[in-house]
Amino acid sequence: MPHGTDTLKLVVLDCDGTIVDSQKAIVTVMHEAFGAHGVDKPSRHDIRRIVGLDLEEAISILVNSNDYELVKAITESYRHTAKAQRDTGDWEDPLYENAKKVIRAFDDAGWLLGVATGKARVGLDHVLAQHDLMTHFSTLQTSDVAPGKPHPEMLYRAMRDTGVGAENVYMVGDTTFDMDMAANAGTHGIGVSWGYHGTEELREAGARVVVDSFQELFNLLDQSTVKV
Repeated sequence: MPHGTDTLKLVVLDCDGTIVDSQKAIVTVMHEAFGAHGVDKPSRHDIRRIVGLDLEEAISILVNSNDYELVKAITESYRHTAKAQRDTGDWEDPLYENAKKVIRAFDDAGWLLGVATGKARVGLDHVLAQHDLMTHFSTLQTSDVAPGKPHPEMLYRAMRDTGVGAENVYMVGDTTFDMDMAANAGTHGIGVSWGYHGTEELREAGARVVVDSFQELFNLLDQSTVKV
C-alpha cells in the first residue's frame, strides 16, 4: 500500500495525449476517413481539440453537421482504417517520456492503476500490448462500455472495479474532458501539460494541479510533496 497506509489509492490515466502521443496516427486516419466520403478534411488543430471524446461524438463535431448517416459512415471508415493500420503495424503510439517507468513505479509502490479513454477497447488493448503495460492496470474503461467523457460513468466503473472511494481517486489527463469527468465523479483531477489542451484550460476546467512530466506526477502523488 502507498506509504504504509492500508487505504487503497487509484490513479486513472487517460491514454491519447497522456500515456501515448497518438496525434500523428489519429490525424492521418481521420483525414483518410473524411476523404473517403468527399468531406473537407479537418485541420490538425481541430482534430487535437476533440481527442478524448467518444469517436462518433468527435466526428460529429468535426463534420459540424446534423447528417447522422454521414457521421456514422465516417466513423465506420475511421474504425476500418485504424484497424488496418494496427494490423499492418503502421499505427504509431509512441510513449511519452518516462511513461512506462512511472507506471511501473506506481505499481511497485502499491498504487492501483486504471485507464479511462475515449478509445474503443480494441484500440486500448493494442496500445497496452504494444508497450507491455497490460499487467499494471486493475481497471480499463473505454467509450464502448460506458458513456464517453465528460460523463462520470467510466470513473464510477473504475471505482466499482477497485473498491476505491472517490476521495482517493486521481484522474490524470491532458484535456478539459478529463478534468470535467473527474469533477463530475467527485474525484481529483490532475492535468498534464504535454498533451492536446493547454495548461490554463486545464486549470480553468478544475485541474487541482498541472504537471510537466511523468516523474513530477509520481513525486506529487507518491511522495506527497504537494496537497491536491
